[in-house]
Amino acid sequence: MAPERTIFLADCQSFYASIEKAEHPEYAGLPVAVAGDPERRSGIILAACPQAKKHGVTTAQRLGEALACCPELVVVRPRMQYYVDVSMHITTIYQSYTDLVEPYSIDEQFLDVTGSLHLYGSAEQLAQLIQSRILKELGIYVRIGIGPNKILAKTACDNFAKKINSGIFTLHERNIASTLWNLPIGSMFMVGRKMSQHFAAMGLDTIGKLAATPLDRLKLLMRRKFAKNSDINAELYWRIANGMDNGAVAPGTHEAAPKSVGHMMTLPRDYSRLEEIKIILLELTELVCQRCRSKGIMGHVISVGCAGADFDRPTGFSRQVKMPDPSNITNQVYKEALQLLLKHWDRYPIRRVGVSLSQFSSADEYQMTLFDENREKSMALERATDAIKRRYGDAAILRAVSVHDAGQARHRAEKIGGHYK
Repeated sequence: MAPERTIFLADCQSFYASIEKAEHPEYAGLPVAVAGDPERRSGIILAACPQAKKHGVTTAQRLGEALACCPELVVVRPRMQYYVDVSMHITTIYQSYTDLVEPYSIDEQFLDVTGSLHLYGSAEQLAQLIQSRILKELGIYVRIGIGPNKILAKTACDNFAKKINSGIFTLHERNIASTLWNLPIGSMFMVGRKMSQHFAAMGLDTIGKLAATPLDRLKLLMRRKFAKNSDINAELYWRIANGMDNGAVAPGTHEAAPKSVGHMMTLPRDYSRLEEIKIILLELTELVCQRCRSKGIMGHVISVGCAGADFDRPTGFSRQVKMPDPSNITNQVYKEALQLLLKHWDRYPIRRVGVSLSQFSSADEYQMTLFDENREKSMALERATDAIKRRYGDAAILRAVSVHDAGQARHRAEKIGGHYK
């Protein structure tokens, strides 16, 4: 019989803020937060250190509100590329203890230490070793949830390890009745505010009550409430509540071939003129095609979506079309994207635009056509511009239209995931 697995979920406390405090000893003991644009006193809080949280500063809070809660707050502009680099450094530390490391987010990673645990003693001893090493090397405090599977490790971290002084907590099937099941339903993994209200209306206000509900009964309750896809979701929630998870810690999970490649941009203002929207559409198409070229794939289906700023009165569209031949050449894909825009745009102002490619094939093989004599030349040009951008940055070479006031390519090149590098 195979031994019970030992899985860690390691979470870096206030990751961005911890990095900044470690880099700036003068911030020791001060409330520190990383936020969108400190100079303009705008944007949202991306991370707040424990001292800042004691003053009422919270993640996703508007910067102005945070400063009202804590006038002495030290606000730091984000450095996303550096945070990514630190996250990768932490991954290499984890990999020195096990080769089964799966990033879950920039500040959370799963580790399967089953095969190496005998080298370090108990799971708690290994967790303490990892915790002290990262704190010593990087100045970042790591909380670690331990369990026989990923669900229980994640639950142990979020609901227990983060709330005790040691920052380490173990959750097994044998102790979930006395620990996990006593928690309110809103504390369960994958249950947000809205879903917790739905469960409470069903009489399931704790995780234990959901876990004790026969699966057939839960499916019936959810069918009455939601109808569509209820059986699948009911089984998912029931398994989570009972601490069941057969998923393995899989290194390289996020490196698998994607089903689609896309970019979405929220614009700084409403764009109401076609010429302005076309600039954004071209910039996004170029980003998508550039990513596809870097992965050696071509897309057969182009999707375009646009939306206005008023969520109560939604406008816009989301449509896709299959191109005659797969492509990752910007001008070819943009031509199809523009046709979708011209056909489906309702002429209301746009605040958000998205472009994506899907149904991929290898870029190494493609069908030559009599009417595409410039394909080789276009591909060579794309390879040359991609090489320049890789070496000198995305803003090193831009299309002329991006210099227009409506263009966002130069500004976007300064960011990762919408935040400053």
